[in-house]
Amino acid sequence: MTSKVCLDGIRRCSWVTEDEIYIRYHDREWGTTTTKQRDLFEAICLEGFQAGLSWFTILKRREGFRAAFDKFDSKKIANYTEVDVERLLRDERIIRNLAKINSTIKNARVVEEQRIDLRDLLWSFAPKRTVTARSNFEWKANSRESTAMSKELKRLGFSFVGSTTMYALMQSTGMIFDHSPGCFRKA
Repeated sequence: MTSKVCLDGIRRCSWVTEDEIYIRYHDREWGTTTTKQRDLFEAICLEGFQAGLSWFTILKRREGFRAAFDKFDSKKIANYTEVDVERLLRDERIIRNLAKINSTIKNARVVEEQRIDLRDLLWSFAPKRTVTARSNFEWKANSRESTAMSKELKRLGFSFVGSTTMYALMQSTGMIFDHSPGCFRKA
């Protein structure tokens, strides 16, 4: 089953729970075209933090992440020191994983030192929009494009940007419009 009718009577993608945070995210954000530098940097960071966890775990903490990481301002994060790392490791609003915290700082430094325009870079991997036939729809974990994006980001020095993680980023930022057949957003 790729879509379901929720308690409010609206048909949504089957992965949506009845939690209001998740419903709001699905209805207003997931699959919506995202092109702003800061929003794309946030997406890279949060998808990296999500690796091995559920997206709902991250979504519930998103405001805490934004506060802890200076609203994902890559210029500020690129200048974080060990004092900031220690602060983040004590911050209960976020996932306190040293490797993921260091990855966020490293990724910010890559963006700033190489002056990377994330809109141009990431969107260059977006596949051409196609209409998914009802009988052929399937949830995927990665694609040729997400694998290519992952390889390029790793080449540039990014971390926590595997193919599956980048496919999730492509879905969330609208590069791939993966709302399932029957979902009201698909229409």
